[in-house]
Amino acid sequence: MRLSPKPFMSTEELAGLLDVDPSTIRRWRTVPPLQGPPFIQISDRVVKYATADVERWLAARRVYPKAA
Repeated sequence: MRLSPKPFMSTEELAGLLDVDPSTIRRWRTVPPLQGPPFIQISDRVVKYATADVERWLAARRVYPKAA
């Protein structure tokens, strides 16, 4: 699964990809228990997400329903 041609994405780009509000992404990384994909804290105001980390995080959450 290749989500983006860019190696890194912003909080807003990740939120758009997941169809959630950017505040949700911010909450995932700041309110215990921490959730969401791994992130890189560039500075106090700049956070980036490696596309490869987001892809692995999503793949780990995939649910395969059992066949009936």
